[in-house]
Amino acid sequence: MRVTYLAHSGFMVQTDEVILVFDYYRDPSHSVVKALEKYPDMPVVFFVSHSHPDHYNHEIFNLAQNHKRVYVLSNDVVVRETDPSLAIQGMSVGDVVENLPGGISVKAYGSTDEGVSFRVTLKDNRTLFHAGDLNLWHWKEESTEKEVAKATAEFKKELGRIAEENSHFDVAFFPVDLRQGQDFARGAVDFIEAIRVSDFFPMHFDGDAHIACDFGVYPFHNQVETAFHCLYDPGQSIELNYPAPPSPKIYTIF
Repeated sequence: MRVTYLAHSGFMVQTDEVILVFDYYRDPSHSVVKALEKYPDMPVVFFVSHSHPDHYNHEIFNLAQNHKRVYVLSNDVVVRETDPSLAIQGMSVGDVVENLPGGISVKAYGSTDEGVSFRVTLKDNRTLFHAGDLNLWHWKEESTEKEVAKATAEFKKELGRIAEENSHFDVAFFPVDLRQGQDFARGAVDFIEAIRVSDFFPMHFDGDAHIACDFGVYPFHNQVETAFHCLYDPGQSIELNYPAPPSPKIYTIF
């Protein structure tokens, strides 16, 4: 499995059976086009977690025109002037879609902003989670205690629902946003402590990527066996070889 960073919260995941593209809004390295050219017979599934312009670009409907392609979109995404023959699957929280290209299935979970988050189960039962804008969104230095408490309760509620059904994800993409100040990684830490994650990719960060990826500033209350991969330049990628034995906490900076 190869994971490639596109930009912001956009990632491409390539398996032996399918190419998955999450929250494409720009691809300055042209990684998606290059992969499509290299694998002309590979089916493609595009995921859009919500309609914010930094997660959704209508250009995805012009990509992969010579490939079998499916679009899995949060139901808040409005699609206009699109070829009616395209395979478009809208999803709301709790929806499940099976038998997608490459033998994958998808379940939509909630968000603490717009849209949904996605759990993708591959043909070999490995699981990927893309959070979209699910996160503990508050600015502790600026927010009131009431606002912090409300944001925390909403996030814990959504996280609890996901953790109740999922004890482990092989791969997770989750926001780590430096704009939040001292609690920029609080949501990510809570997520990792609630659900065992083998390989974690921070996303949605602005500013110094190395700071965003340095989870060492956050002590984990529980022992975690998670590899942290910091892909911050568009086009950077990493090969994840499964199965692999559990490893101690690792920081991989590219």
